[in-house]
Amino acid sequence: MEKKKPFFQHHIFCCTNQREPGHARGCCADKGASELRDYMKDKVKQMGIRKTRVNNAGCLDRCEFGPCVVIYPEGVWYKCSSKEDVDTIIEQHLKNGQVVEKLRLP
Repeated sequence: MEKKKPFFQHHIFCCTNQREPGHARGCCADKGASELRDYMKDKVKQMGIRKTRVNNAGCLDRCEFGPCVVIYPEGVWYKCSSKEDVDTIIEQHLKNGQVVEKLRLP
């Protein structure tokens, strides 16, 4: 049986989970996650990076590190807390295939 290529080359899940105010672990939504997801989505389209999907995700259970994203198929997790972080991840990881160690979650 012939192995089919995946529909997406990269699938990025961006946590935008909202927890109740004052939750001990915090939440990505309170740290600007939705705006950063929208920025990433627009930037990927703008740069013409094909075969990449930027998706909204519920809780990824890394709340204290957020806002966080995970990129598949590599399974690399990043803290992504600014537009500059988004730009770095797009440029280094998506375009050049290099993990951004300074933003990588433990």
